[in-house]
Amino acid sequence: MTVKLSTGPMLAVLLTGQTMASMDGSIVSVAAQTIRAELGAGGAAVQLIVSGYLLTTGVLLVTCARLGDVFGHRRMFLSGLAWFTLASLLCGLAPTAPLLVAARVLQAVGAAMLLPQVFSLIQLLWQGEARRRAIGLYGMVLALGVALGQIVGGLVVTGLGWRPAFLINVPVGAVLLVLGARVLPKAPSGERPRLDVGGVAVLTLAMVGIVTALVFGPEYGWPLWAWTALAGGGCLLAAFLAWERRLGARGRQPLLDLAALRPRGVKPGLAACWIVMGCYTGFLLTLTLHLQSSLEMSPLAAGVAFVPYALGFALLSLTWTRWPAWTHRALPVAGPLAFAAAGGAVVLLSRTTWTTAATVPLLMAAGAGHAAGYSPLIARIAALVEPRLASAISALNSTGPLLAGVTSVAGLGSVYFGAPGSADGLGRVMAVLAGLLVVAAACAWLVTAQRERAVALN
Repeated sequence: MTVKLSTGPMLAVLLTGQTMASMDGSIVSVAAQTIRAELGAGGAAVQLIVSGYLLTTGVLLVTCARLGDVFGHRRMFLSGLAWFTLASLLCGLAPTAPLLVAARVLQAVGAAMLLPQVFSLIQLLWQGEARRRAIGLYGMVLALGVALGQIVGGLVVTGLGWRPAFLINVPVGAVLLVLGARVLPKAPSGERPRLDVGGVAVLTLAMVGIVTALVFGPEYGWPLWAWTALAGGGCLLAAFLAWERRLGARGRQPLLDLAALRPRGVKPGLAACWIVMGCYTGFLLTLTLHLQSSLEMSPLAAGVAFVPYALGFALLSLTWTRWPAWTHRALPVAGPLAFAAAGGAVVLLSRTTWTTAATVPLLMAAGAGHAAGYSPLIARIAALVEPRLASAISALNSTGPLLAGVTSVAGLGSVYFGAPGSADGLGRVMAVLAGLLVVAAACAWLVTAQRERAVALN
C-alpha cells in the first residue's frame, strides 16, 4: 500500500507518539532535583527514576519490534501508547519515590512497545519520495526528542513542578489513541510469524548486562561487577547473533532477521547513523554540563541554548528531499564533518563566556550537519531492505542509537569529569567526537561506494 504524505493524520499520530516517548527519556533529568526535594528521594532512587527508563527501553526494543510482526504493528503501537499513557498518569500521581521508580519502569515498557512500530509502519506504508519525507520527519523527532525533553522539562518544572511533566502525556496520549484507532490501517490477515523465545531470553540477558553496566558503571567508578556485567553481556550478545544466524540459515524465524544486513551498504550505513546519534548525545550532555557548572546558567537557560541546534536539525530534515539527487549521496558524508567543525567552534568560543550572536549560527550548522548525517542515510538504508524485514531494520535503528547514546554518556562523561576543569573537559570530549564523526563520514562514504560497485558488477 502506498500512502501519500499529504494524507498526514497517520504520520502525525505516529510521530507524536514517538516524540512523547523520546522526550520522557530526558525530561526527568531536568526534574530530578525537584523530585528529590519533594519526595525525599535518596541518590539511588533518583538515579533509578532517571536511568530505569533508559535501561528498560534498551532491553525490550528488539523484542518489541518483532512482536509487531507477531501481533501486528498497529496493535502493538496502540497497545504501547495506551500502556505509556496510563503509566504516565501513575508517574504523575506517585506519592513516594519507590512507586515513581516502578511507574517509570512501566512507562518504559510502553515506550518500547510503541517506538519500533513507528519506523516499521513508515517503511511498510510509504514508498518512494513520500517515504523519504516521512523518514526525514521521523529522524527529526527522534533526535529532537532529547533536546525538547530538556527544554520542555525546564519550562514545566520551573513554573509548575515535576508532576505536570508526566501528566501532560495523559491528554495527549488519549487523543492519539482515539485518532490512531481511526487512521492507522489494519494489517491484512494472514499467517503470523512465531516468536523466537530462546532468542528473547538470551538477548534480554545480554542487554540487561550491557545497559546496566553502561548506565550504572560510571556512577560507581566502574567496579568489578560492572566490567563483569559488560563482558558477560557482550558474550551473550555474540551468542545471540550466532543463534539468530543459525535459525535464519535453517529457514526458521529468528527474533532479529540478520538478512536485513546483507544488502551492500546497510552495515556501514547503520554504523554511521549510530555514531552520529551517539555523538549528539555526548555533545548535548557535556555542553549542557559546562553551561551550568562553569558558565552558571540555569537548567532552563542551558536547555534554551540548544534551540538553534534544534532549528538547524529541523530545517535540514524538512528540506533535504527537495534538494538535487546528487546531494542525497553527499549529505551523509558532509554532515558529520560539518557537525564536527561547527561543534568544535562552539566549544572554543564558550570556554569562559556564552556569546549568543556567535554561537547561534554555529549551533544551527551543527544541528544541520547532524540531520544531514542521519536522515538521508537511514532513508537510503530503508530503500535497500525488503519490506518483510522492516521490523529488523526498525529494531536496529531503535536499539543502535540508544546503545550509542548510553555508551557516549558513559565514555565521554568519564573524559569530561576526568579533566582538571569544565572547559578542558569539554575540549577533550569535542576532540573525541571530532574523530568519531570523521569515522561516521567514512562509513557513509562506503555506503555509496559499495552500492556503486554492486551496480557496476550487475
